[in-house]
Amino acid sequence: MASSNKPLEAQLSTSGLLANAATSPSEDVGDVGPQRVRGFQPVGGGEQTHREQPPVTKAELVQMETGQVKTLSQAVDREKWDSKLDFMLSVIGFAVDLGNVWRFPYICYKNGGGAFLIPYAIMAVFGGIPLLYLELALGQYQRTGCITVWNRICPLLTGIGFAICVVNMYVSFYYNTVIAWAVYYLFSSFTSVLPWTTCNNTWNTADCMEPFQSGNTTTPSNESSTPASEFYELKVLGLTTDRSIEDLGGVKWDLVLCLLAVYAIVFLSLWRGIKASGKVVWVTATLPYLCLTVLLVRGVTLEGAIHGIVYYLEPKWDLLLEPGVWMDAAVQVFFSLGPGFGVMLALSSYNQFHNNCYRDALVISATNCATSFVSGFAIFSVLGYMAVRQQTPVEQVAPEGYGLVFVAYAEALATLPAPAVLSVVFFLMVITLGLDSTFGGLESIITAWMDKFPHTIGKRRPLFVAVLVCCCFLGSLSTATYGGQFVIQLYDAYAVSVTILAIVALEAVAVAWCYGVGAMGSDIKAMIGQKPGVFWMICWQFLSPVAICFIVIFALVHYEPIPYYPTWAECFGWLLTASSVMCVPVYAVYKLIATPGSIEQRLRACFRPQERPGNPERGRKDPVAFV
Repeated sequence: MASSNKPLEAQLSTSGLLANAATSPSEDVGDVGPQRVRGFQPVGGGEQTHREQPPVTKAELVQMETGQVKTLSQAVDREKWDSKLDFMLSVIGFAVDLGNVWRFPYICYKNGGGAFLIPYAIMAVFGGIPLLYLELALGQYQRTGCITVWNRICPLLTGIGFAICVVNMYVSFYYNTVIAWAVYYLFSSFTSVLPWTTCNNTWNTADCMEPFQSGNTTTPSNESSTPASEFYELKVLGLTTDRSIEDLGGVKWDLVLCLLAVYAIVFLSLWRGIKASGKVVWVTATLPYLCLTVLLVRGVTLEGAIHGIVYYLEPKWDLLLEPGVWMDAAVQVFFSLGPGFGVMLALSSYNQFHNNCYRDALVISATNCATSFVSGFAIFSVLGYMAVRQQTPVEQVAPEGYGLVFVAYAEALATLPAPAVLSVVFFLMVITLGLDSTFGGLESIITAWMDKFPHTIGKRRPLFVAVLVCCCFLGSLSTATYGGQFVIQLYDAYAVSVTILAIVALEAVAVAWCYGVGAMGSDIKAMIGQKPGVFWMICWQFLSPVAICFIVIFALVHYEPIPYYPTWAECFGWLLTASSVMCVPVYAVYKLIATPGSIEQRLRACFRPQERPGNPERGRKDPVAFV
């Protein structure tokens, strides 16, 4: 790749790139794709025809060197992964998160057990995997973040990138607090007697009952509570009966310290770029699999494990006729594989140009789905053991949500030999699963703004990462209060779910209908040597957007507010939803106003993709330059 220290003429001659471009002062360098391609000039009503141009003269070269023209070889001279494994571990680490461990097993058994795998596989094949492939290919070819890439694909929809950044900020506000809970549990595990096994602690109430004390194998009554549930609710969260979304109480300082530790790890992993984070994921992305293996082997050898596994996988075919089952399958696929968060775009933009992104998409998807499936065995084998020990059905020891991890599983581990060791292993797995997802989400924001403003933010990455991490930490403080659980529920219900699906649908429309599936196919062929098959193009153009629209409509039609939340909280939740989605129409209006010309000319310009780069790494001879 040409060095930016060479004279311009030398760069042009060595890279084979000879071009001229008009400088537009209204656009930032990072926000503009290739504006003009030698040999292609717009004529008439914006249509493009091929027309040979005279060669660039020496005078033109001098003029270009004195001007502020930036050649493509300079523009794509960006940081790259040290190895393919760094990239794969980073992407897999983001895709495989806490949802794979606790949400998939619960969703699976609730929606028909083994029968649920059918809608899950269909939604993955026709929705999740094609869009994952699309994002990987788009990022690798365009080599830029989630803001500038949409300016090149469809300038009118550049707001997609801003919406992605807002969503990732919201996720960091509450997701890292969940990791902080796991940090709290981890430190609490370094003791001879785990604190969630007894009722003689200062936070325990008179209703606390130890289910396994002195041979007692009965299930606690509705009026009683277990040590594990009281440790989670009263000690970790600080919840009391008088807490609500309207009365959060003060900041819970011990939880804030755990949250601060999480953000410190995040900053130290991200401030130097992918060279550093690519090495951190060697630990954070592989340790969960080691821990999961230990827990799986221990779980399946327990008495009663088979009862939990049967309950997990026993097919209930009649549930396949329920539309809610298909809805849950689709949501699980999209949120698990992660298209729409801009992470795949950002991470793949640091790949080598000829990297096989098609194979990567299949490997990442297979790894993600397999991890979800295997996690169910680790979780439900232990729940089966608990059910036999308590002489109760499995469903009564399998709570929904975070309670599955922080109450049921923690309680089960406490009954096994070497409980402190197993607890440390388990919560290390939870922490590393969460950290990898946080790395990916914040890297998406960092890459987007560094590419948007390469001469300011792009040259001050450590400072920008520090400011971003501080902002996220401050935004997370509301979730680290005594009533923070209610804030987390609000973010989880409104800030991400429908929003991210709408973003994914807009991405598919922008690429398939504005940029064109043919152009996208040509880009992929330039990278891996072959065009994507008809199946992928049909999915991008029709099947995936239609499936997502169905999910969004179904979710809105069957919308139910969070029980016991006041009206103002519900309105605030919808404001969270709108604050990210509205980035798209607001920016579209701004773009139409800022673009000169008649209404028709503005629409043509705003819908027309920027000229495709012709990446110099693939040896393309089309001379390209842009401001």
